[in-house]
Amino acid sequence: MDEKEPMTPSAICEAWIKHCEGCKLTAYADNGAYSIGYGHRGLPEGTVWVPAQAEAAFVSDLSMVAKMVNALVVVPLTQGQFDALVDFVFNLGAGRLQRSTLLRKLNVMKDYDGACAELARWNMAGGGVNAGLAARRKGDQTLWNGGNPLEGL
Repeated sequence: MDEKEPMTPSAICEAWIKHCEGCKLTAYADNGAYSIGYGHRGLPEGTVWVPAQAEAAFVSDLSMVAKMVNALVVVPLTQGQFDALVDFVFNLGAGRLQRSTLLRKLNVMKDYDGACAELARWNMAGGGVNAGLAARRKGDQTLWNGGNPLEGL
């Protein structure tokens, strides 16, 4: 049996994640940890970076996320579908994808439309719908369907 070729995020995916994450060069509190750059986690409060450090961490983090998505998804994907899952994992973590109905619909049921619809369910923070997460998931659905979520912004 042939092993599927690993995919890599597109330039649109990279731009979408950077747009959603923003870049902060001073570590900030982020759900019980400190983040810096484009959402890189695990540095102490007060850490300050230069833009090149944020970019290097982003490239490394994105590569790690792509490997996780490639490992978790066993069905063929379009570039847009892969990019949407990369943003999902970059934002929410591989554990959330691994335990999700989204991944089960994709891998087990091969229900690509159902998996895309599941993206919209990941829009909650602080006990309610978060407008930023809702917009991000809508952008992920645009990616999934082969579009560019940055067009028209």
